[in-house]
Amino acid sequence: MAKITFITSDNEKITLEGDSGNVMQLAVNNSVKGIDGDCGGVCSCATCHVFVSENDIAKVGEASEIEVDMLELADDANEFSRLCCQIEISDAIDGVELTVAK
Repeated sequence: MAKITFITSDNEKITLEGDSGNVMQLAVNNSVKGIDGDCGGVCSCATCHVFVSENDIAKVGEASEIEVDMLELADDANEFSRLCCQIEISDAIDGVELTVAK
C-alpha cells in the first residue's frame, strides 16, 4: 500500500492510499481538485499534470519520451513535471508528494 499526497492549488494536502493502478485514477476516484484525467490515462492530454517533490523524483522515475512530448504542450512544465497517469502505484512510491499543476 502506497500513501500519496496531493497538494492542490488551494494548498490543501490530500493523502490517499492505493495498491494498484495509476496515480491519476486514484486522484480522479477521490475528486482531487485539478486532476481531470480527460483522456482516461492514455497519455494524450495533460489534465493530470503534477510537479513531483524534488525529494521524490527518484521514486517515480523519469518520464517516457511520449510523456515528455505531451508535457511540452504545458506552459508551466519543468524538470519536476510528470503526468500522473504515467505513474504506477506501488510500494516504491510510498510517501511521494505531488503538487497539482493547476
